Amino acid sequence: MSTRSRAALLGAVAAAAALTLSACGNGGTSGGGGNTNFVTGNNGVDTVPQGKRATAPDLSGKTIDGKSLDVADYKGQVVVINVWGSWCGPCREEAKYFSKVSEEYKGKGVQFVGINTRDTSTTPALAFEKEHGVSYPSLYDPTGKLMLRFQKGTLNPQLIPSTLIIDKHGKVAARALEGLDDTSLLKMFKPVLAEK
Repeated sequence: MSTRSRAALLGAVAAAAALTLSACGNGGTSGGGGNTNFVTGNNGVDTVPQGKRATAPDLSGKTIDGKSLDVADYKGQVVVINVWGSWCGPCREEAKYFSKVSEEYKGKGVQFVGINTRDTSTTPALAFEKEHGVSYPSLYDPTGKLMLRFQKGTLNPQLIPSTLIIDKHGKVAARALEGLDDTSLLKMFKPVLAEK
């Protein structure tokens, strides 16, 4: 193998590895630079002040169990959006915390919604939810098209897992690009829940 083709092969392998890492990472860095109006806190959560938030895109479609769901129907509540895949290690780690907190806040002005992505069928997604005790609905988004509806330069889900907090007015208030435990999840949405 020539040096040139070996370099090309190594470059392709490095690019594939980087793509794989970004698809399911234990965290990412996302700067709040430029004119984006959001600030990255030292806990890895990006937040936007109440008056400067972007409206969440249309997040509607079929759930992994075949029902119709439209996140806009939850306006007036805080919505916790969790983007996950059954194949994703950090998603498995955080699922028990999301399940626990979603049960604690049921009927208290908070609605959890998952977005299952890159699972080629709903079978592993349904098994994942059963195994981890997830009782809230998850939209089925095998190709990631719902993730692409978020405008560039806004708090958008760029990694799996990603968690977004949508305020009572349907605007994106916060984002985490890493797996969360119950403490960090509560720190993320409780301030938004307290807003008028």
